[in-house]
Amino acid sequence: MPTPRRALIVIDVQNEYVTGDLLIEYPDVQTSLSNIGRAIDTARAARIPVVVVQNFAPAGSPVFARGSEGAQLHAVVASRQHDHYVEKDLPSAFTNTDLAGWLAAHEIGTLTVVGYMTHNCDASTIVHALHMGLAVEFLHDATGSVPYENSAGFASAEEIHRVYSVVLQSRFAAVASTQQWVEAVESGGQLERGSIYASNRKARAKSAA
Repeated sequence: MPTPRRALIVIDVQNEYVTGDLLIEYPDVQTSLSNIGRAIDTARAARIPVVVVQNFAPAGSPVFARGSEGAQLHAVVASRQHDHYVEKDLPSAFTNTDLAGWLAAHEIGTLTVVGYMTHNCDASTIVHALHMGLAVEFLHDATGSVPYENSAGFASAEEIHRVYSVVLQSRFAAVASTQQWVEAVESGGQLERGSIYASNRKARAKSAA
């Protein structure tokens, strides 16, 4: 298989998730931050373009308010160089931005997604990318989730992250660790992709055993 033409997209690695009011709980945020830094360093060494995405809400919003400390990029990203910058205010990094045009102009066929959060902006961007015809990779230890409770029930950060990772691997992205991705980049290879049918067959076989 030919080496994919990748871009690394670093989504919303902002202080709000680390020291602010929307703290990433799973995986451990320091682990994911370290892996995000490693992914950026690997991409730059391999001449893979790096796209940094930053989310803003209006002034006065409880999180990501423009001009607030929480909305600023975390030092892991701010201290490293990037090739393109995208500002957004909706979950998908493609909506009302120039990302699609920039990727097309640079002949990118595979998008590698890291950053926050697994179940919100990451998942939205991944699904959007698939519908645009892009292949997607998702580094599950360079991302993270928070817990939720609302009228539909309660879900821990670990449950949300795990379930979304499984679902993404079934159709939308090749889900892998940062180490697996680094090895694929260095070898010029591709990551394993799943399917809905294979994922369901494996689960049914396990239940029947």
